[in-house]
Amino acid sequence: MKIFLRSLAISALVALAFTGAAVRSASAQNPQVQRHPIIINEDHHDTSAPLREMIENMPIQYVETHVARDPETGRPPIIGHGPDTAVQKEVLPPVSAKLGLNFAGVGQGDYGFSDSVAPPDTNMSVGDTQVVQWVNESFGVFDKTTGALVSGPTAGNAFWAGFGGSCQTQNDGDIEIRYDQLAQRWVAGQLVFESTPYMYCIAVSTTDNALGTYNRYAISFGNNLDDYPKVGVWPDGYYLGVNIFTNGEFYSGPEMCAMNRTAMLAGQAMTAQCFQKTTENSLLLPSDVDGQTLPPAGEPNFDIALYNSTTLHEYQFHVDFTNPNNTTFTGPISITVPSYTEPCANFNLGECLTQPSPGELLEALTDRLLYRLAYRNFGTYEALVVDHTVTPTGGRAQSAVRWYEIHSPDTTPTVYQSGTYQNTTRSLWMGSVAMDQFGDMALGFSNVSPTQDASIAFAGRVPSDPLGKLEAAKIIKVGTGVQENTDGRWGDYSSMSLDPTDDCTFWYTTEYIKSNGSFNWSTQIANLRFKSCAAAQ
Repeated sequence: MKIFLRSLAISALVALAFTGAAVRSASAQNPQVQRHPIIINEDHHDTSAPLREMIENMPIQYVETHVARDPETGRPPIIGHGPDTAVQKEVLPPVSAKLGLNFAGVGQGDYGFSDSVAPPDTNMSVGDTQVVQWVNESFGVFDKTTGALVSGPTAGNAFWAGFGGSCQTQNDGDIEIRYDQLAQRWVAGQLVFESTPYMYCIAVSTTDNALGTYNRYAISFGNNLDDYPKVGVWPDGYYLGVNIFTNGEFYSGPEMCAMNRTAMLAGQAMTAQCFQKTTENSLLLPSDVDGQTLPPAGEPNFDIALYNSTTLHEYQFHVDFTNPNNTTFTGPISITVPSYTEPCANFNLGECLTQPSPGELLEALTDRLLYRLAYRNFGTYEALVVDHTVTPTGGRAQSAVRWYEIHSPDTTPTVYQSGTYQNTTRSLWMGSVAMDQFGDMALGFSNVSPTQDASIAFAGRVPSDPLGKLEAAKIIKVGTGVQENTDGRWGDYSSMSLDPTDDCTFWYTTEYIKSNGSFNWSTQIANLRFKSCAAAQ
């Protein structure tokens, strides 16, 4: 369920990549149309008091130091057998985007916060005037203009104060915060996994004020743990991708659910419709809209997963909440990608990334696409961008970032461009990528080496750059310590979001370490923009 991040001090970054043959054979069958979704009725719902008032009655709750569980899926690692044709061998000039605000998020020693749970599951979204960052197991609300803390840090289950049941009483984490820019609402969610039934708790604000009232819901997964939840905003629903563990222990495959967004925005009773896939599949990420241009009317949500060393699998989820008999889940549709290999294949959960002594080996989380699967409609074409962690080619680094821009997801999804971005000596991982209204792309990530503490950096590109190439990285925050005795957990996810008011300012957050120690991560929040964005202001 969760992982950790680090800091980095980057010199000239070089990009490489590599190849792969599949552990599993590529899917040759025609896409299948699956019907008869699993229907999950809400456990209950209500409309809350203003969050500001609930926070006043629920200060931050410190819990016993522990590592958040992350059950193994048991999926074999993807091992490639050919060259990585997405290798970026050229070093482009430093990324042309400029950093703006760059300030401390919720973390060790900041705003009176003391860490207790690892990894932080660093997640953030940006609204019209506010930034909300949520980490295990607390959130903070910041002023978007100044970066000043407006509220918090506060225990995450403050969203469900007075709601009743385990959503109110437990603060288990594996959190999600999204700003639905289509409706100007906040969407907050977290798991209940320390007791059964396993629940997903989700709250949708009634206005654009993150500290206002929320329509709150709980849905039960019974004895099936809905691990590592990821939410995508789509016009017809809030889409939830999870890994299902039967009885909380045995991986039974990913599940994708559509929750009734229309009902939730109105505070009405809602249902979720779900489809589960088999254990050969990795986590399915739902597409998540950026920008104000909607997908074409009736277009399905796109759900994508790693499959083998040359293939992604896409599924298309069309939901009908009025008549579930019309709901369909179509796939897999194979997307051919340049070959790659998962790093750290011989290590539990990829714990192999080396820090300076006395740091422990860090987890690379290599078995899944990393949040978000960002969607954008440019009018003349539609695009998805996403990334994951791969093995680098050459040098001493242990991991690199592979990224994709996929076009025509509704017809014949095709990789328009991709690249494997790496440094010869430093391991890059835990990325998050997005694209602005001008087609500029920003990729945030962590990096580390045996001689340099993990740091936070970003790279990016503009449309005039050569396809498949990123401009050289810049530092956001240099780490000044190593992580010890925290079970190798790092990040679990980072977060790159777009500012909805200009649709071109990127906001990124992830973790780093200030000083050597255990369970003492900190986080940083930064925004950046390319020249096209500055010129449009």
